[in-house]
Amino acid sequence: MAKDTSPACKQCRREGLKLYLKGERCLTDRCAIDRRSYGPGEHGRRRIKQTEYLTQLREKQKARRYYGLLEKQFRNYYEHANRQSGITGENLLKLLETRLDNVVYRLGFAVSRRQSRQLVMHGHFMVNGRRVDIASFRVKPDDVVSVMTNSSARDLIKEATDLTASVSPWLQADHDNLSGKILKYPEREEIDVPVQEQLIVELYSK
Repeated sequence: MAKDTSPACKQCRREGLKLYLKGERCLTDRCAIDRRSYGPGEHGRRRIKQTEYLTQLREKQKARRYYGLLEKQFRNYYEHANRQSGITGENLLKLLETRLDNVVYRLGFAVSRRQSRQLVMHGHFMVNGRRVDIASFRVKPDDVVSVMTNSSARDLIKEATDLTASVSPWLQADHDNLSGKILKYPEREEIDVPVQEQLIVELYSK
């Protein structure tokens, strides 16, 4: 499966904010944003003229990198969201939030989305009692996500839950039994993503 393998810290520096792509490291003084708050590369310190297009592009790149998707994957999600009824930007975020790798991260079973994707693709999780190794698998209300009983990553997942401060309100987590339930689809105010989705819609609508 195609995935973004570019350096995580450079992505955060390019967007100028923490995207929490490296989990616990992002909370320490080793975070690249704290050490070098300018963009990567030899021209990273140069001032860039802000245009409407650049603002929209940066917002799209920020969202794409936040969820760890390639351009084609992200564009497909947008087209799916655009075909749905309702507000396209909110539909897009809801589709991204209900990916299995994101849900595993939101439940606190991984310290980052990269780690959650790897855990899912290596077959450490079940949905409603059935093993699922597709990171983009879409969950729905009343689905139960749990760790495989014989998973070799149980200790790693348990360590991740110890670092979890809170769980999204549209999810219910049982860290003792390493399982979680999807209570409902998330509302926009329940999605703490640092992006303005309307700018993404404007970019793709051109």
